[in-house]
Amino acid sequence: MIDPYVTPEEPTAAAAIAAIAEELDLFDDWMDRYGFIIEMGRKLPPFPEVWANDSHRVPGCQSQVWMEVTFRDGALFFAGASDAAIVSGLVALLLRVYSGRSPAEILATDPVFLKDLGLLEALSTNRGNGIAAMARKVREVAATHRAD
Repeated sequence: MIDPYVTPEEPTAAAAIAAIAEELDLFDDWMDRYGFIIEMGRKLPPFPEVWANDSHRVPGCQSQVWMEVTFRDGALFFAGASDAAIVSGLVALLLRVYSGRSPAEILATDPVFLKDLGLLEALSTNRGNGIAAMARKVREVAATHRAD
């Protein structure tokens, strides 16, 4: 079975945010950026069908969004999927930043980067609320794994 969890491409969450910003800057308009984000979603590891259920569903998303997490080697690794192409891309973008990071790094990485990248303004209100709900879920999981 292919590992469904996203492995980080960059060494830190901050480096991932910087890389995403550079990649988005390559495009002149939001239609091209949307295409890039959709392509990111297509590259997500396959999400096991048995996880596409209510116990894995992220509340607050208009589309169906599912996430699963595992804790290994001091880091949280996330798997995710959606039934909508653009939302799968947003899942991929979030997991590129947060998956494979320590709970402390996740908690230290404010999801304000979504606003800074212009994503929240470019998305419909429902999609913006959905990506914020996904970021909240990731941070809630990190808070439960934080070393006391």
